[in-house]
Amino acid sequence: MLLSVIIVNYNVKYYLGQCLHSLTKALKDIESEVIVVDNHSDDGSIEYLKPIFPYVRFVHCGHNMGFSRANNIGIRQSNGEYVLMVNPDTIVGEDVIANALNFIRTHVETGAVGVKMLKADGSNAMESRRGLPTPMAAFYKMSGLCARFPRHHKLAHYYMSYLSWDEPHRIEVVSGAFFMIRRKAYNEVGGLDEDYFMYGEDIDLSCRLLESGWQNWYLPLSILHYKGESTQKTSYRYVHVFYESMLIFMRKHYYNSSYLINLPVKAAIFFKAMVALVKNGLLSMSRSLGFRGKENNPKSAYMFIGGNDMLEQCKGIALNNGLDAEYINASQDSCPDGHLKYLLSDPERMIYVVYDMTVYSYSHVLSIFAGCPMKHVSIGTYYDNVLITAEEVMCNE
Repeated sequence: MLLSVIIVNYNVKYYLGQCLHSLTKALKDIESEVIVVDNHSDDGSIEYLKPIFPYVRFVHCGHNMGFSRANNIGIRQSNGEYVLMVNPDTIVGEDVIANALNFIRTHVETGAVGVKMLKADGSNAMESRRGLPTPMAAFYKMSGLCARFPRHHKLAHYYMSYLSWDEPHRIEVVSGAFFMIRRKAYNEVGGLDEDYFMYGEDIDLSCRLLESGWQNWYLPLSILHYKGESTQKTSYRYVHVFYESMLIFMRKHYYNSSYLINLPVKAAIFFKAMVALVKNGLLSMSRSLGFRGKENNPKSAYMFIGGNDMLEQCKGIALNNGLDAEYINASQDSCPDGHLKYLLSDPERMIYVVYDMTVYSYSHVLSIFAGCPMKHVSIGTYYDNVLITAEEVMCNE
């Protein structure tokens, strides 16, 4: 077996279905297996997806094992010479896996590779290339110096933003959203550290690969990572879980570092957690008083692009959900520019462009968005009676 794909799922059956649909195309002609480890979802994920994807092996956990442990469970049951851990809220272009495999197979010193992750508007996600969060790198990030000087090799090392997006580069941290690893390297370093329940496990694994002499690489191959865009990173829970993971990492790898460095980093962590708590308290209060936020913007509209069958089905979804919608009969052959041919610039109006994935390829749609990212335009897809955007899922019942 050449490749084992491991996906950990928790209550995101429609996003996972979309991911598996894209993987079906990306794994064509590749000797592979796909294993989904379900962390005790209560949304009927397995029952819904098993009939649609009979080639996928589903492993049901009796309770939520966390990301690290669930991935380790799936990897231990797999047989591939290479392993790809991928998040369920991703879309993988048709050529991404084949090209990533070709790179890691021909570069024998490479332990793991990551790819270019796109946000829902087509812009690049900074998490695609990262340096190790040493105490000083973490301090530069949390103090704002990393964002203020993005081309500085020292101050901006956390996101390595001085590197080109369009060329392969050696990096330090591979994102867990798409983490392809050589099984020999995985076994050598002992797999994912299960002390990390969620967040930080990819940083720790990347660090141990480097310590063992392996190289980690970034490849300019595009995937979409929905939750990289929509995760509420200002929430108290996110701040608490994420930065607690960072403290675990610091204690494990930098336990001898000076308290003069560690204390400011810990203080910044607690400060950010308190800010998130206050922000969420104010947001809850404003909602209880009837104020509407940006997420409830009534000016949003939908543009559906695809074949006749898709357009007719989406009309039903639009009517049932009261959507302001436009319908365009087109395909990749007849309209390779997609929404760029029809879209008028209106930054005051959030537009969700939904493509028919039976007449457009995932790679092509991602390339359209990446070539002209706009903050007020967000990607959507439609297949098998399910409409998916970064914010919501709508079905044609």
